Amino acid sequence: MKSITRLPHSRLRTLVGRGALSLGLMASAVSPVAGSIAMAQEQQPQPAANASGQLNIPANVQIFGKSDPNMRRATAIVNGEILTGTDIDQRLALIINANGGKVSAEEQERLRLQVLRNLIDETLEIQEAKSAGIEVDSDEVDQTYERVAKQNFGQDPSALDKYLTSIGSSAASLKRQIRGELSWQRLLRRNVQPYINISDGEVREMIERLKASKGTEEYRLGEIYLSANDTNRSQVLANANQIVEQLKKGGSFVAYARQYSEASTAAVGGDLGWIRLAQLPTDLANVAASMQPSQLAGPVEIPGGYSILYMIDKRQVLTADPRDAILSLKQISLTFPKGIAEKDAAAKASSFASAVKAIHGCGEVEAMATQLGASVVTNDQVKARDLPGALQDTMLKLSVGEATPPFGSIEDGVRVLMLCGRDDPKTSNEPSFEEMQSQMEDDRVNKRAQSYLRDLRRDAVIEYN
Repeated sequence: MKSITRLPHSRLRTLVGRGALSLGLMASAVSPVAGSIAMAQEQQPQPAANASGQLNIPANVQIFGKSDPNMRRATAIVNGEILTGTDIDQRLALIINANGGKVSAEEQERLRLQVLRNLIDETLEIQEAKSAGIEVDSDEVDQTYERVAKQNFGQDPSALDKYLTSIGSSAASLKRQIRGELSWQRLLRRNVQPYINISDGEVREMIERLKASKGTEEYRLGEIYLSANDTNRSQVLANANQIVEQLKKGGSFVAYARQYSEASTAAVGGDLGWIRLAQLPTDLANVAASMQPSQLAGPVEIPGGYSILYMIDKRQVLTADPRDAILSLKQISLTFPKGIAEKDAAAKASSFASAVKAIHGCGEVEAMATQLGASVVTNDQVKARDLPGALQDTMLKLSVGEATPPFGSIEDGVRVLMLCGRDDPKTSNEPSFEEMQSQMEDDRVNKRAQSYLRDLRRDAVIEYN
């Protein structure tokens, strides 16, 4: 079962922000700390319920007692460590905020259960790291928190503290997540990575494949993977369809991937990185081949479960892409008075457009903006591909000194982008031997990490309150 839907471009791509030129991939409210991106998750079919050596479940099941399998308690004790309702509420607030607050009561309950499962996993990861003698000190957590504040929120830590409190979360909740991810990554580097061996022959073979595929398309995909077996397949499919519906309504793919995906890429918002179709399972490759940037597809049935795909971008292998051009831009913005009528706003926008056309190059922008009562923001390091799709095409057709047509709204005002310079990309170089080897190692480490976490869950003592 699959479907392809185009999502609003603003969900995962850049917006030209209010009052400033805001560039780069939009981050989820829960920022990934892990630095590596696994290229695909390990997918293994689940054994049949009655297979030899596996579970022995009769065809006619009789339930004794009044236990409701759909009921879940709010808190848990994981190997003696308490997870409180406050812990769950504050983490849930981050996800709801990442979705613009547009989450139904029913969806919030499903998210609450998922948050609890994630907190249990996070607790197990921190506990395992401590048992291995790995401690992440508070200074390191604070440094990462400060970096998250600046890179993803454009704020200093104290401002981020206040912001998190205002949405019902807390700095402590985000710092705990940071501590969990740092602890887990450090544990994997000690207990898993040293035992991953990628031979020189494997690396050379992968590089040769890359050279042979020069000029073919490669894709940057996001994935939400949900495992399923014969006993829960219909329930998992229903859950996948509900996630798709929430994404169609504007939910953050990154946030949902972090909370729901069972792939190792969940920590980075489901981002598989740049891959070729040959690297995907056949069922996913067939779907991805027909997708365009900003499209959503799924749920797609694959061995072991279901996947939901999001096409972030695509390009040609080892070929220069015009969208990698670095642009020097000036954004000229004119705000409207509060309560202005639509016809009056349209008239002002028209006058603004005429005035901008009369500007002869970027050197006259500031003087003209002063006359118009407009503001100017300059950015000399804008990659064309980081602009919204409609603006990408427009900007790449402009000559230096030309401006885009006006865009905006009554609430945000009207603005234009003027092209002041453009550095076209050079021919894309193949990855170095070391880069390819590192990428292959990361992929295998992440696959082992899934197995490691499954073992921790199986051995855990968990009491629900």
